[in-house]
Amino acid sequence: MPLEITQIDHVQIAVPRTLEAEALAFYRQVLGLTEIPKPEALRGRGGAWFAVGNLQMHVGVDSEGGGPKSKRHVCFLVPDLARAKAEIVSRGVAIEEESVAEGLSRFFIRDPAGNRIEIGHR
Repeated sequence: MPLEITQIDHVQIAVPRTLEAEALAFYRQVLGLTEIPKPEALRGRGGAWFAVGNLQMHVGVDSEGGGPKSKRHVCFLVPDLARAKAEIVSRGVAIEEESVAEGLSRFFIRDPAGNRIEIGHR
């Protein structure tokens, strides 16, 4: 049974701490993206969030440097999170993490190549 993915909510890229200031200046000044406030609970992690049309691009600081536990991900929205989770688990995919952030209930999985995927519902 398909998950019924309805849209992409956001994409997160990652930069190493040593290039954080340079990368954020690039997105702010070179590309001229509109920065939006991060939730208070996430501000201490560094990085920034930007609006790009009706989507968001999150720039996170990744201590793994893109390694196997990288936080880079795409967030797919579904109409029924419990059903999507049950379907994922039934296919033998491990749930890596579950939480709620800024009104988004979500869980994270990895594809066979290690790419992180967030499945969420608002």
